[in-house]
Amino acid sequence: MSQRPENILVPLNFPPYPFRLQEREEKLYIFDELRKKHLLCTPEEWVRQHLIRYMIKQKQYPRGLVQIEGGLSVNERKRRCDVLFFGSRGQEYLLAECKSPAVKISDKVFAQAALYNTKHKAKYLLVTNGLHHFCCEMDYEGHSYRFMEQIPAFTP
Repeated sequence: MSQRPENILVPLNFPPYPFRLQEREEKLYIFDELRKKHLLCTPEEWVRQHLIRYMIKQKQYPRGLVQIEGGLSVNERKRRCDVLFFGSRGQEYLLAECKSPAVKISDKVFAQAALYNTKHKAKYLLVTNGLHHFCCEMDYEGHSYRFMEQIPAFTP
């Protein structure tokens, strides 16, 4: 297998979840329950699937209010934010940017997520590599943000 599972299926800082994994043509695939299809299981996808499951199971976000890899245009360039969680009134609530566990969460990574959020103006911004999670509450009027101790739960 050219795509080594031990490099992808690393333990993360999320509860363990039972994922449907499949090997095809020497590649590992993970079943995405929201999109109802198998996706190539890259390290970033491994983190994204854990985050989505965590937000639905532990933080009570409804499945129907989750958008995965939604397209957006930033400075006339096509971009995709990893996961966008909506509030009960359809407002952008939490924008999440997922990275591989091997990627250190740096100012550059956080700036990328903040750039994506200029379009959405979500209340919360989350950046995770599966090992470390950084979540902040945005204050658009005050042009500032406040880091949270925990990822916020869904509030209807």
